[in-house]
Amino acid sequence: MKTFFLSILSAGLLSTTVAATNVQAAELHVMSSGGFTAAYNTLGPKFSASTGNTLDTILGPSMGQSPQAIPNRLDRGEAADVVIMVGYALDDLIKQGKVIPASRVELADSRIGMVVRDGAPKPDIGSVDALKETLLHARSIAYSDSASGVYIQRELFKRLGIEDQVKDKAKMVPRIPVASVVANGDYEVGFQQVSELLPVSGATFVGKIPESVQSVTRYAAGIPVGSKHPREAKALLDYLSSADAQATVRATGMDSVAAH
Repeated sequence: MKTFFLSILSAGLLSTTVAATNVQAAELHVMSSGGFTAAYNTLGPKFSASTGNTLDTILGPSMGQSPQAIPNRLDRGEAADVVIMVGYALDDLIKQGKVIPASRVELADSRIGMVVRDGAPKPDIGSVDALKETLLHARSIAYSDSASGVYIQRELFKRLGIEDQVKDKAKMVPRIPVASVVANGDYEVGFQQVSELLPVSGATFVGKIPESVQSVTRYAAGIPVGSKHPREAKALLDYLSSADAQATVRATGMDSVAAH
């Protein structure tokens, strides 16, 4: 009988320990690319406050050759529970077996906009012809090394028929926000996703480029294979993609994904 009661007591203590482990707050390691950062900076603390889970976040591009790029970080074996990035770059990681396919969630759509330095005249980019003239007359043009910049470099200039005219004055800016090099006077105009332009002081947002030559970038998120906290990571992704998050998404210059 004594042995029986000791067994019951041991089982109870074990159950209590497991329960305590299950409710213990987790520290989630998050890798996020620039486009969703403004929304994440507001939504992340709300998630932490409501769940007790903390977020250890590092920023990096969704693609490219820089060591800070999310795929390169994962290649080096850096730990991550969540990655937030351009959708097609996330799909590449899924195909490579680095992100759990079923974990993918849609977050927001991001459009390309333009900035000038504070105090400078705001040029007309309201039509394709106006955008073309603005680019031809600009002394210098900056664009990002992520999805929007790749589109501008490879497609937009060609579609406008000005690739040869602007090639010597248009430059890809790696790692840092494009608006920052416009704000300090290094470039006259700058292009990047709107959500990455708006937070930078010293630069004035002019507007989005015309829809007929626009490139919409879908941001998505997923859970890397080997995540130490997949359950808590899923809770974060569910919140970031929820209807409750959409007002913040739109306030930061992004567009809600349909069917929320």
